[in-house]
Amino acid sequence: MNTPKDPSFVADSLIAEDIDAYLLQHQHKTMLRFITCGSVDDGKSTLIGRLLYDSKMIFEDQLASLEKDSKAVGTQGQEIDFALLVDGLAAEREQGITIDVAYRFFATDKRKFIVADTPGHEQYTRNMVTGASTADLAVILIDARQGVLTQTRRHSYLVNLLGIRNVVLAINKMDLVGYSQARFREILADYSAFAASIGIDSFTPIPISGLKGDNIVTPSEHMAWYKGPTLMAHLEEAPLGETEKAEGPFRMPVQWVNRPNLDFRGFAGLVVAGQVKPGDAVRVLPSGKTSTVKAVVTYDGELPQAVAGQSVTLTLNDEIDCSRGDVLVTADAPCEVADQFESTIVWMDEDEMLPGRPYILQIGAQSVTATITAPKYEVNVNTLEHLAVTTLKLNSIGVCNISLDRSIPFEAYATNPDLGGFILIDRMTNRTVAAGMIHFALRRSQNIHWQAVDIDRAAHAAQKGQTPKLVWFTGLSGSGKSTIANLVEKKLYALGKHSFLLDGDNVRHGLNRDLGFTDADRVENIRRVGEVAKLMCDAGLIVLTAFISPFRAERQMVRDLLPAGEFVEVFVDTPLAVAEARDVKGLYKKARSGQLKNFTGIDSPYEAPAAAEITVNTVEMTAEEAADRIVEALLR
Repeated sequence: MNTPKDPSFVADSLIAEDIDAYLLQHQHKTMLRFITCGSVDDGKSTLIGRLLYDSKMIFEDQLASLEKDSKAVGTQGQEIDFALLVDGLAAEREQGITIDVAYRFFATDKRKFIVADTPGHEQYTRNMVTGASTADLAVILIDARQGVLTQTRRHSYLVNLLGIRNVVLAINKMDLVGYSQARFREILADYSAFAASIGIDSFTPIPISGLKGDNIVTPSEHMAWYKGPTLMAHLEEAPLGETEKAEGPFRMPVQWVNRPNLDFRGFAGLVVAGQVKPGDAVRVLPSGKTSTVKAVVTYDGELPQAVAGQSVTLTLNDEIDCSRGDVLVTADAPCEVADQFESTIVWMDEDEMLPGRPYILQIGAQSVTATITAPKYEVNVNTLEHLAVTTLKLNSIGVCNISLDRSIPFEAYATNPDLGGFILIDRMTNRTVAAGMIHFALRRSQNIHWQAVDIDRAAHAAQKGQTPKLVWFTGLSGSGKSTIANLVEKKLYALGKHSFLLDGDNVRHGLNRDLGFTDADRVENIRRVGEVAKLMCDAGLIVLTAFISPFRAERQMVRDLLPAGEFVEVFVDTPLAVAEARDVKGLYKKARSGQLKNFTGIDSPYEAPAAAEITVNTVEMTAEEAADRIVEALLR
């Protein structure tokens, strides 16, 4: 094996001799976060391994381990396989590919770096988005033998989508094409045309060989025709995002209200744009309350001012309401506040997006409930074609409208990623299912307002002499929901109660006649019914609904529409075998034969309630007995 013979190859001896001095030396260096991305086998991991090696960030025992691993699982014959410094997963080493995002730290005399090695395969697009979300710069690698590939285009599109403006085009493996200047120019021309079509205005092309070290740290002897900077030189001089952010109006999302004692109340957070100093007029959003800054406080004492990138605590001269999730902004140049947006969404979950289902949207330190419309279109990131779809699946990217349960302060992601980027979280599983970027507020969010009325829901209920209720029957097809709900309404009617029954089949003849039985359509079916039922409860009625409503998330969504105690979930608990044996409508027979798709219990799931207010078992009791039990519980 040809081990590099570099007598100067020793990790910074100061680390071992005096760690405090080493930390002090590096304390004031700027930090550049960057990613490497490109097609499979373009040499991303090898390049990072070379950067770590050439920056003296590998200890002798690590080098010895690398030599051993290169013999066992390396891909470079007798050469050291620098990719093994980064490809840490066993599966990655066995296949010679990158799967997860690998982060590595290294430093030079001029700057500190954190590099994310992102996977090239399409099925790991979500991993690439994760790595790019915090990057200041992207290194897009191209194999000089292969040229611009589909994955190169996809990653370039994602880099631009995520707002990374500093782009390096590293044309790698130049040693395998004889360090040809003609080949370099050919690839550069192809990529330039594509970059212009997706909005990448400028980039820095560098011909390199990650394995051989050409133009990585020192200029290549084999490419005297190239007069530009080496990759390391460019990384050391590339501008940071904080520089641009410091020029805009002041923005600081509040992460914590600091109240150590009765005499101190400060608002802590990261300044994400602009600068602020004592005496500046600020506004709290979304409330709009104003005050002036009293002091800029840190652990080490007060500062004359704070700029973008600094974490500080601000004290104000007035006692105004300001909480975690609020945003402090320049008083005369506030950001927008809205509850409806157009956004790009990158779907990152194995389960497809369900339009109409409520998700938790987390933006900065604030969490709100969000509902997504059906996508306007999905972007084919390989061809940039806009596709008509009804949902988004794993690694899909689409444009959707989002509605929130309350207004939030924001800025377009292109202007400020900190105030325009968000994640979506599944309310039932707490999984992060998507990342999103706000484009703009929908005009209707500014033009539509609640109209005040004199006869409110309390007046309607008082007129009828009853407490409004939404009695939500859920269970498998054939469990007896509609039969029991009909009996319950008859008994309530006999008692003089004002009620109305919304039955699943009946609603699909009118209001929901345009919906099918896919998961997405089932979600929309329940969303519409929930909104109608809420209006009926506002009118003072006892509303009964008989729907399979298979998903807990949608039942919870309807529950959240109503005041506490008004939603009563009734689980009609009937085993699948019993419901199928009844098969009054012949639906189970059709589903078993394949004539009826997406049938709950057969090829579509049913999520039983975890804690229903009322449970009735139609195997153990008659429909009449079940109805009596439900009415008794409602009146009690």
